[in-house]
Formats: sequence, structure tokens, C-alpha cells
Amino acid sequence: MASAGLQFFAFMLALFGVFGDIAATLLPNWKVNADVGSNIITAITQMQGLWMDCTWYSTGMFSCTLKYSVLSLPVYIQAARTTMVLSCILSAFGICITTVGMKCTKLGGDTDSKSHTCFAGGVCFILAGIFGLVPTSWYTREIITNFLDQTIPESSKHEPGGAVYIGFISAGFLLIAGVVFCTSCFKKQQGAWIYPPKQQRFPSTQQENNAGYNLKDYV
Repeated sequence: MASAGLQFFAFMLALFGVFGDIAATLLPNWKVNADVGSNIITAITQMQGLWMDCTWYSTGMFSCTLKYSVLSLPVYIQAARTTMVLSCILSAFGICITTVGMKCTKLGGDTDSKSHTCFAGGVCFILAGIFGLVPTSWYTREIITNFLDQTIPESSKHEPGGAVYIGFISAGFLLIAGVVFCTSCFKKQQGAWIYPPKQQRFPSTQQENNAGYNLKDYV
């Protein structure tokens, strides 16, 4: 019962991770640059994401431009696009698989089949967490490197946006959920290793019958 409750908790973490992963992939604020200038009226906020660049003016106007050209993008953005999409796909597969393999559902057949299915879903979550953690770490490294570079003007420097933090948190949720699902499937096998089955013993009457000489023969 405790294992089923733990799986349900991991499933909820995985759901939050999937939604956060999709939101981080689509949001345009992977890096943000606030340029106030000499007048607060002309202040603007520039945001750059994986798929579009947006500008927020102090007057309330908001405009976005899609990144149509893939080859003109830096390598870390191209890699972030690919890995984040793979993370979303793997996490969605993990949700479908673990729904069948969880102990609190009536799908998936017997206990052994559900354990194997649950383990496969946990592996999907772990891979999705790794694919989500790599681009966010690489993207953050590029932002910090450009920010500390003295040759780059202040107007061209950016800071990590909200999408990066959402990506980190979602990757952590997916990794935790994957580890919980994978470890919960081995508890039964570990119990069998610690407490091996007892050897079958023959009853005493059967041993007497199988003996070469019986005491009744000497009466």
C-alpha cells in the first residue's frame, strides 16, 4: 500500500514535470535584457526564447518575431530545441506507460507485467529529465559567459529568464519521479534475495519408509 502511494506521488511529480517541460519549451523568456535608457517612457524588455524573440515596451505594447531560420541560430539554441522536444516526447510516453504499470490502476495484467511496465516508464522519465537538464545548463552557461565578457556592451548582455528556472525544476521533478518508479519495482525481488525460500523437507514417515531396514522386520 505504501508503494502504491509512493508511485502516485511520483506520478504527480511527473505530471508537474511534463507541464513545466512543455511550458519551458514554448516560453520566450529564456534570457531577458531590460534596457531602461535615459527615459522611463522608452524603457523596453527584450526576451529571447528557443522559437521566438519578444519585446515588451513600457507603454504596454508587445511584439514577437519567430525564428524561421534554423541554420542561422547558435549551436546551443539548436541543441536546446532538439533536446527539449525529446524531453517532452519522452515524458509524455512515461505518463502513458506508468498509468498502465502503477499498482493503483487495473491495467497492465499481472504483478510482474505491471512491474516491468512501471520500470520502463521510470526509464522514460529519467531520460526526459536528463534531456531537459542538459539544454538548460548549457543555455545558462552561455548567458553567464556573455554576461561576464568585458568586450560585450551592456546593452547586449542578458540574464537567465523564467523559462530556464522552470526547465531546471521540471527536470528535477522528472528525475525524482523516474528514480521512484524504477526503485519501487525492485522491492519484491530484493525481499526474495534477503529471505530465500526454505528448502522442502520430507516428513518423518516418508524417511522411515525409504530406509533400507525397518525395525518391524526384527520383531
